[in-house]
Amino acid sequence: MNTPFLHDEFLLETEQAKELYHTYAEDLPIIDYHCHLSPRDIAENRQFSNLTQIWLEGDHYKWRAMRTCGIEERFITGNASDWEKFEKWASTVPKTLRNPLYHWTHMELKQPFGIADRLLNPSTARDIWDECNEKLATPEFSVRGIQQRMNVEVVCTTDDPVDGLEFHNLISKDASFPVHVYPAFRGDKAMTIADPAAFVQYVERLSAAADVHISNYAEFLEALGKRHDYFHENGCRLADHGLETIYAEDFTGSQASAAFEKLMALKELDVTEALRFKSAVLYELAVMDARKGWVQQFHLGALRNNNTRMMNTLGPDTGFDSIGDLEVGRALAKFLNRLDAKNNLAKTILYNVNPSDNELFATMIGNFQDGSVAGKMQYGSAWWFLDQIDGMTRQLEALSNMGLLSQFIGMITDSRSFLSYPRHEYFRRLLCNILGNEMHRGLIPNDMKLVGGMVRDVCYYNAQRYFNFPSQRGKGATEGR
Repeated sequence: MNTPFLHDEFLLETEQAKELYHTYAEDLPIIDYHCHLSPRDIAENRQFSNLTQIWLEGDHYKWRAMRTCGIEERFITGNASDWEKFEKWASTVPKTLRNPLYHWTHMELKQPFGIADRLLNPSTARDIWDECNEKLATPEFSVRGIQQRMNVEVVCTTDDPVDGLEFHNLISKDASFPVHVYPAFRGDKAMTIADPAAFVQYVERLSAAADVHISNYAEFLEALGKRHDYFHENGCRLADHGLETIYAEDFTGSQASAAFEKLMALKELDVTEALRFKSAVLYELAVMDARKGWVQQFHLGALRNNNTRMMNTLGPDTGFDSIGDLEVGRALAKFLNRLDAKNNLAKTILYNVNPSDNELFATMIGNFQDGSVAGKMQYGSAWWFLDQIDGMTRQLEALSNMGLLSQFIGMITDSRSFLSYPRHEYFRRLLCNILGNEMHRGLIPNDMKLVGGMVRDVCYYNAQRYFNFPSQRGKGATEGR
């Protein structure tokens, strides 16, 4: 029997899986607690002019695929027209079969645009372009309109400590908009020290933002602390770090101070000095998180900006990153233990990008669960190169076998696109299929209320309980199952 593509039962292989999804998961709101969306676009309720602007700008997943198909850079990030770029993307899509981009592309055309009767390819490109652009011109398909259509309840952006958060403030004051948009504190530039001149420039920006004169390490930490306070006052309850590995070198305050003075004198640190300084700053930031009851997130293991020529041409985050193979276990255990020893370990989410680290991360979180909060330590959702069927399945299997799936806080988009919310649907369908298949095979009880309750928790309620967001206005499911 031929099964149609992207039908209502997509990814759902058993009757139990179908019931789990349609009854317990499908209609839940979305808490997207990690993304890279522009708060300005939300505050100004941006109305995108066409499908290229909302779909292809900033999406390095698509850019990598287009380059692989031999498409010139001017049709990707260059000066070609928006239609020409979309036309090249449409020619690429049929060649992405078995890559998650094929699923995501058609899921995103289905939701929110309602296009499910044709596949994107060169022969359908013009009709799809015109139909989507017509909808994008309406209020229902503005940034805010799309978020409400997709049942988004919470969005957490990714923000540098020097950011003024003016757009978050504008959003929070608008009682007519029911989606809650919170900043997340990403302090990585405070540890980006390979170029001392660039670091000094950042310190100057931090000094101005915090209104603190910075001439030494203590004042540097004071300024970071003031920005941390400011973010908290403006709704932030999460910190985030994107690191190759955790910094956990032994250090003293005097060593960190000496390293800071050397950097401010535009002198490069040697390897040991750099590791000590990064370890000291990361520890201090983690202590700030714990004291405020925040959640800290660590995205670990990516090798970024590997192509120097393209980095110099296009800048970072343009599709030239890969999975790394650095050792993370010893440093991660040391870092978490150092915090835990003095009761300074905040709620923590750990994400790996190398699948060989799945079991390491799934077991690491169990070392520091302390009974104070359900699921205090989280093995984060399959991230970046792993947010596809195989990677998501392996993450769920590792967590299930070595931890408790029932306490998991679910999926994120980690996206720069306002059309990426179907990734939550993708995750929910896959989760329901895994559990439904096991119900069908007798590996877990065929008890829809029991298993369905866990589905609801993983897809929404665990995250709602886990994050200490300020009181939410109006919208969303507010009662547990």
